Amino acid sequence: MDLSNLDQDRLPKHIAIIMDGNGRWATKRNKPRVFGHNEGMKRVVDVVENSLNIGIKYLSLYAFSTENWKRPQKEIDFLMQILIKYIDDQLNKLVTQGVKINILGDISVLPKKVIQKIEYALDSTKDNDKLILNIAINYGSRQEILRAVNTAIVYGEILTDDEFSKLLYTRNQPDVDLLIRPGGEKRLSNFLLYQMSYAELYFSDIYWPDFKLESLIDAIYWYQNRNRRFGGLK
Repeated sequence: MDLSNLDQDRLPKHIAIIMDGNGRWATKRNKPRVFGHNEGMKRVVDVVENSLNIGIKYLSLYAFSTENWKRPQKEIDFLMQILIKYIDDQLNKLVTQGVKINILGDISVLPKKVIQKIEYALDSTKDNDKLILNIAINYGSRQEILRAVNTAIVYGEILTDDEFSKLLYTRNQPDVDLLIRPGGEKRLSNFLLYQMSYAELYFSDIYWPDFKLESLIDAIYWYQNRNRRFGGLK
């Protein structure tokens, strides 16, 4: 697809994606849910590549929420395995492309092998700045905000918005401009609630495994035709 029609001056700096619909996509094909997750991981590779090509600077992907622990253990184990596989398969490429990985969430409760892989990926990409890739793992926005509030209490000071923002996992990053949620659901699912105060919300009926470049471009076109007033009258 031709990217030249995108207005480079009106690109969203920060895109957040709730990668929804893997399980339902698989079920419709009489496949196990893990088949959908595996296909969904291919779209992660694609969306990172496409974001780089388009010129997006910050990309936040909701990979595993604090609520996802309620899923069957077999499915949880598979999700951890494909995260390891993603790092093993893509890390060298991400380093070369200038992608910096940042984790949103508490990874201390993850399996030791997963933690080690994540820490290695963080260290390997720490000096990159072409694209900041936020991967939300064991993440919940309410928990993030509560964590920041508790830290602020320890400081014993009244904080400004900017100061409070620096206590979040997305510290020093711009707020989300565009939230994309494939899969047909229309809710935020406890994702980046503080950071999405003025985000444009784009909902698609396409399941995540089918959300390819054309779908991403459609979302950005839609965003560029929005009149973002930020509470004003323009």
